[in-house]
This record gives sequence, structure tokens and C-alpha cells, in this order.
Amino acid sequence: MALRTLSAKSAAALDQELMSTGGFSIDQLMELAGLSVSQALFKLQPLSKGKRILVACGPGNNGGDGLVAARHLFHYGYHPTIYYPKQSKNELYQRLKKQLEDLKVPFTEDFTGAMQNTDHIIDAIFGFSFSGEVREPFPKVIEALASTKIPVLSVDAPSSWDIENGPREDGPGMGFMPPALISLTAPKPLVKWFRGIHFLGGRFVSPSVAEKYGLDIPNYEGLDQVVEVPVDSGKL
Repeated sequence: MALRTLSAKSAAALDQELMSTGGFSIDQLMELAGLSVSQALFKLQPLSKGKRILVACGPGNNGGDGLVAARHLFHYGYHPTIYYPKQSKNELYQRLKKQLEDLKVPFTEDFTGAMQNTDHIIDAIFGFSFSGEVREPFPKVIEALASTKIPVLSVDAPSSWDIENGPREDGPGMGFMPPALISLTAPKPLVKWFRGIHFLGGRFVSPSVAEKYGLDIPNYEGLDQVVEVPVDSGKL
């Protein structure tokens, strides 16, 4: 099934519509996104293949999705570790952090050290709203993601990629092609350049909203919040 892509501007407008006329709260959307991420990780990394998961979280909504995913992964039986160097003071993010702290999920400031003791990495640093230069402390983190042989699942976008134009040609993130990507709500134009396992998560979009934004809703099976879609599915 060929899925149409959603630009960064349209994705932001869709989120605002879901929270205004759609009846969703930002908490609810983040919970659904993080749940989708956790299920994609489960499909990629069954517990039998290794339980140690390093979750790299940025300061915005993408990082919040990572925090939610880590909580779900803990309850699945994994052992998540959180790298969250630029912590938001927003109440929502503080509550997500508190939930993890209550579960005794460890936080680390040493990303490269934590990479030595993990089986899989979730890249939840930058999402569809990212633009401009990669700022500290993330350049070295993204360089490490680009060079590691540990499997990486990126959330909505491989961090540092341009949402419309794909991978960077220079600087931090040059050559970064994670083995797996989960697009949230709809694929973004960058999927034209992605080569790997591609999931879609967003089993909450109504048919009327999908029609308005020109989205394709794939068939989700059973209880799944994610579905694997072809890597060449994005139509620009």
C-alpha cells in the first residue's frame, strides 16, 4: 500500500486540529505515540534477543514520546536506560520523568558509555519540527548513532535529517541511516531517502481527518498500534 507523506507544516496543523476540534490532549497524543514506539521496538527486539534498551531523548515532543515508550518497555520486561540531557521544565515532561523515576529506571549523562551496555537504541532526539543546526550536547550523540553497529530505531525522523530533504550532506549525522524508523500519524517526505525497516504508528486518526489531510490509513492487525510499510511507500 503506497502511503502519502505529510509535510512538517501539515503535521503541525494536524496536531493542532486534533487538540482543538478533535478532542485529544497533548498528553493523550504523546501516550499513543510512545505506545506505538514501544510496540515497534518489541517487534524489532523481542525480549529473547536482549532486554537492554537505551533511549536518547531530546528536549521536545519527540523526547516525550521516548519517555513514554521507555515506561511501556519497562512493563513489557525490558531494562531501559534514559539519556535526557536537555530536560524540559514543562509539567508534562516532568510527570513523564517522575513516572520513570518511580519505576527506578536509570538516567545517564554518559551516552557513549551507556552504548557499551545496550542491545538496542531508540533515537527520540529530534522529530518533524527540527530545523537548523544540531546543538550541544547532541552532535557527538548523533555521530555515535551514525557509526554504531547497535540497532537503532528512530522516532518520526532520523535525528539531524531534514524533514523535506532527507539526510545531511555534512556535519553531525552525515551518513546516519538507522536500521529502522517509525513514522507517527503519517510518513514525512524524508522517507523517500530512507532504506530500512519502516513502521507507521497512529491508530487514532478518524476517516474524516484522514480525508482532509490526504492520509492513507493502513490495516492495523488485531491489537497492534503499528504496521510495517514498504520503505519506498512515500509519494512526494
